[in-house]
Amino acid sequence: MGDRSVLGFDYGTKSIGIAIGQEITATARPLLSIKAVDGIPKWEEIGALITEWKPDLIVVGLPLNMDGTEQEMTQRARKFANRLSGRFGVKVATQDERLTTADAKARLFEMGGYKALTKGQVDAMSAVLIVESYFENQYGE
Repeated sequence: MGDRSVLGFDYGTKSIGIAIGQEITATARPLLSIKAVDGIPKWEEIGALITEWKPDLIVVGLPLNMDGTEQEMTQRARKFANRLSGRFGVKVATQDERLTTADAKARLFEMGGYKALTKGQVDAMSAVLIVESYFENQYGE
């Protein structure tokens, strides 16, 4: 079990949720959501986050159909992951995120009822779950 920090991204065409996780505790916390225009973020905003948090690894959620097949968004998320890697030179992994949005809503609801469910918070919490499920997959139960 290392002590790497991991930046997680919940990729969307209008909004990208971001979380920071620590490998040593296998937990993550929501940071923020940034706006995207047709899937293109302001790369300098992401650059600033990478400079601030200095992640050892970035994990991008891959939205798959429930049967595990790919969809157009899967390709776009992969392209986003490749751009992150190429632009910032950080190691990037992808993580199946089929259940994260529902889980994120459930977790936010526990924390504060429907008031908590702004779109930005849901996206950032989805990013938390992407990072945490990545850790679970790395180390088993």
